[in-house]
Amino acid sequence: MSYAFKEIEEKWQKIWDEGKIFEAKEDPSKKKFYALVEFPYPSGAGMHVGHIKAYSGLEVVSRKRRMEGYNVLFPIGFDAYGLPTENYAIKTGMHPRVVTDKNIEKFTSQLKRVGFSFDWSRVVDTTEEGYYKWTQWIFRKMFDAGLVFRATTLVNYCPHCKVVLSNEDSQGGKCDICHSDIIQKSKDVWYLRITEYADKLLQGLETVDYLPNVKLQQENWIGRSEGAFAEFALTNCDDKLKIYTTRCDTMFGVTFMVIAPEHPVIEKYADRIKNIAELEAYKAECAKKTEFERTQLVKDKTGVKIDGISAINPANGKEIPIYISDYVMMGYGTGAIMAVPAHDERDYDFAKKFGIDIIEVIKGGDIEKEAYTGDGEMVNSDFLNGIKTKKEAIETMLKFLAEKGVGEKGIQYKMKDWAFNRQRYWGEPIPIVHCEKCGMVGVPYEELPLKLPAVENFEPGEGGESPLAKIDSFVNCTCPKCGGPAKRETDTMPQWAGSSWYFLRYCDPKNDKEFASKEALNYWLPVDWYNGGMEHVTRHMIYSRFWHRFLYDIGEVPVAEPYAKRTAQGLILGPDGDKMSKSKGNVVDPNDVVNEYGADVLRVYILFMGDYASAAPWSENSVKGCKRFLDRFEGLLYMAKGNGVTPELESAFHKTIKKVTSDIEEMKFNTAIAAMMTLMNDIYSVNKITFDELKTLSLLLCPFAPHICEEIYARVGGEGLCSQAAWPAYDESKTLDATVEIAVQFNGKLRGTAVIAKGEAKESVIEKIKADASFAPYFEGKTVIKEIFVPDKLCSFVVK
Repeated sequence: MSYAFKEIEEKWQKIWDEGKIFEAKEDPSKKKFYALVEFPYPSGAGMHVGHIKAYSGLEVVSRKRRMEGYNVLFPIGFDAYGLPTENYAIKTGMHPRVVTDKNIEKFTSQLKRVGFSFDWSRVVDTTEEGYYKWTQWIFRKMFDAGLVFRATTLVNYCPHCKVVLSNEDSQGGKCDICHSDIIQKSKDVWYLRITEYADKLLQGLETVDYLPNVKLQQENWIGRSEGAFAEFALTNCDDKLKIYTTRCDTMFGVTFMVIAPEHPVIEKYADRIKNIAELEAYKAECAKKTEFERTQLVKDKTGVKIDGISAINPANGKEIPIYISDYVMMGYGTGAIMAVPAHDERDYDFAKKFGIDIIEVIKGGDIEKEAYTGDGEMVNSDFLNGIKTKKEAIETMLKFLAEKGVGEKGIQYKMKDWAFNRQRYWGEPIPIVHCEKCGMVGVPYEELPLKLPAVENFEPGEGGESPLAKIDSFVNCTCPKCGGPAKRETDTMPQWAGSSWYFLRYCDPKNDKEFASKEALNYWLPVDWYNGGMEHVTRHMIYSRFWHRFLYDIGEVPVAEPYAKRTAQGLILGPDGDKMSKSKGNVVDPNDVVNEYGADVLRVYILFMGDYASAAPWSENSVKGCKRFLDRFEGLLYMAKGNGVTPELESAFHKTIKKVTSDIEEMKFNTAIAAMMTLMNDIYSVNKITFDELKTLSLLLCPFAPHICEEIYARVGGEGLCSQAAWPAYDESKTLDATVEIAVQFNGKLRGTAVIAKGEAKESVIEKIKADASFAPYFEGKTVIKEIFVPDKLCSFVVK
């Protein structure tokens, strides 16, 4: 029989809301638990089932923690600045503020309808002045600390969105927002010196409990490598090219160098380069390519040899040619590389195309066929010859370079400084003033927030100029330092800014004197458990860890790492097994599921559909199966009688409590639900349950299906709210089976099994088996020569 889920869910959501039972208060007398989910970007499409899965994991953990007596902070907010809202506003003519408010209202309604136990008193919105005041404040602190700078550089530019994108936002040569192809454009860009924190970010990973692949992705993103810097002297001029290499042991195999087409040495010595026009033409072609296109490994090798300047290999003094090629970038390393074609695939292909010498320096391969990239004995390498380990060869070469004064040990990072600006309207204004006399000056702290002006025309300017640049009343101002005329910065911050510290604001969201009080930060930090998507473990997580570590270094937060633990959920795929998308028509709207089956069914199914960290396809039949499960649970109301324990169910209850308790902590939600389904079958099998046992089952199921559990708990006389009652305890001794099944053998052959009391004595077991009619034929006419007994496992007879 189906229960009236609509009335029940509305009833209990109202009771929770009016009772403010999920609001967190600082209470030093109670142990705290801070659970964090990635706050959503409030799009016009509303929530999808992926949001439900992302929040359901820690929803269950948070509800369990409250029942275990913890003071739980489980907040929610909205990451509301960004291009999608602005693009939608431009398309519809509706102001981004109006669009954002409508979207937040829609998301809030949907989240509440599913019954999430968020603390709605702490909601943050990154677009509110009271919030972005502190985003600007942190930026100002970074500016004061020298971690903010401006540089003219080639940037990734999206012609469609008319905005500069960081490498992280333009992976694969596509805009992360609209997926259009990006181009390279020379522009003034704001940067945050995140590279200054590379080592601290790596060291911090040693102190946290992150999934192994989360740690690995962050380590790879930062990309720390140990190697050597070496200087190659140039011919025909008194200058040097500096390179970085992780394999200085192969320097005797360097037969050419490659520098970026934009390398300043070309312009510096243009009068000595005979084919300067050819170099300039090649450079112009490179400017049309994206960074992704230029650095792809599998592509045709192109380049131009510089005629007029060569380099000297510092290892052997030999003159080698210098080429320019698109795959070397000024933004990576030094903008110049040494090439060892015998032992690097890209260098090998380049050398083959341009007819350059290939010299083997590591024995083990066949360089006539391909580059050898393995280890081996050093050859053709003078003083390195005969060395058989890479470590010894590198150390020996490093010593040689240092003694000659042409090289030294060094460290490089793959991660680049963070391009931190947008040429769009809907973002936090950058609190910097440009003064001809004083240069760049920060907006005084007491004047923050620097407010985003209300405008009617928020379309981006041609050529990537910010819409704010068209507003004279915003642009023209007075220099805070000298009082002279000045101009405000017109770029805005990227969407990542607000999400780089939102977890701190949750601790004290209404504070207008500081981003959060010291007392609140000391109590709630660090975040005990953070769950989110794998797509955010590099960009958002590294950015937010960087901001937090900076705030720690200046004494503003009490812990060095913001997140003690980080887990991730898998995708929900469409019923066809493909990723959900509107174009494929396979998107499942959570509202439809709630309307037809109820919020509890949606919640249970989302966590029952498979391993939480893995992708799983949507199955309508399984949704119906979860509905039947909850209907059967509600049906127990009409079976329950009396109090105390049902002897046939006592062990099953204790086992289930133990398993569900453990599985929730390990995010094995599907097996926790399966265990409760098995218990339900046991109950229906014996066709009886007491009111006390039904209360226990209600408590156990409550984190997953809280509405129906509250209803049943109340109807069987539970005190207070099920959501606030104590989590069930189990007795370890009662999780052990009272009986065991053992094997019975005759002359080494299995002839059957026997059920005995756990720990039963040998004499008693043998007596039972001899009295069992099913074993009588094996004893008949035989003499027992030997009896072998292994407690709780085996009873074996040798007969003759």
